[in-house]
Amino acid sequence: MNSQKSYQTEQPTLYVVPTPIGNLEDMTYRAVRTLQEVDLIAAEDTRQTMKLCRHFDIATKLISYHEHNKEVSGPRLIDDLLSGKSIAVVSDAGMPGISDPGSDLVRLAIEANIPVVVLPGANAALTALVASGLATERFLYYGFLPRKKKDRVEVLESIQYEPGTVIFYEAPHRLKEMLTAIRQVFGNRQIVLGRELTKTFEEFLRGTVDEALTWCEGEVRGEFVVLVSGATEAAPTTTWWEALSTYEHVVHYIEEGQKPNAAIKQTAKDRGESRNDVYDAYHQLHKKE
Repeated sequence: MNSQKSYQTEQPTLYVVPTPIGNLEDMTYRAVRTLQEVDLIAAEDTRQTMKLCRHFDIATKLISYHEHNKEVSGPRLIDDLLSGKSIAVVSDAGMPGISDPGSDLVRLAIEANIPVVVLPGANAALTALVASGLATERFLYYGFLPRKKKDRVEVLESIQYEPGTVIFYEAPHRLKEMLTAIRQVFGNRQIVLGRELTKTFEEFLRGTVDEALTWCEGEVRGEFVVLVSGATEAAPTTTWWEALSTYEHVVHYIEEGQKPNAAIKQTAKDRGESRNDVYDAYHQLHKKE
């Protein structure tokens, strides 16, 4: 086990600094001080972060670090850390590392034995969850669903029996397609749309998926957090023999010590098939051996 004693070392550190998701008053004193004191700020969008820095009188140098340059920029930032510089990583808004490349930089730093210190702060998913009125004891954060319809449906099918609240992010122009896929896979569950969180036009829409789809017939604007109530039914159980052919099923019981006729009888009972059909399926392949 590696031990990181975050505040008992003078070693250069990677700071993960959350920024407001809309309201600049949500910036913490500690976040401002950290951004002022580090040597570099790795920003997902330097233009957006520059506005923040000007507002809070932060003069620290900005370096571009985003999804499309992380393969080159990431190792360079690690080299800077190893050379003695402390760096803060920020995203456009909210907590870096959640649905953005900040998580990759954190992994690189840990691999290089560089301390990683995360500041608490604004996060759209948790803000929306607490305000939703849906269950908070257990939840699944997924983020953005795939853009292709087939991939989107496959992801939803893989989590359709999650009992906790499921949290997604979505852009306005894809919201209706996303809700249509949720209706197809999850059914008409309770849903909450959190729009423009912490901003002037913040809005929460609470109802069913069908009601949300009707709402989408009008003009859809703003960035969304979509929260869907958890499944009320358990996933259908699969039987241990489901992947076996009828012949393999019979052989399994024979290898356990049963005689062929008893194995055939038990297999027929398991599968809900006639004994004669199982007998024929077994003996046809058994003769070929």
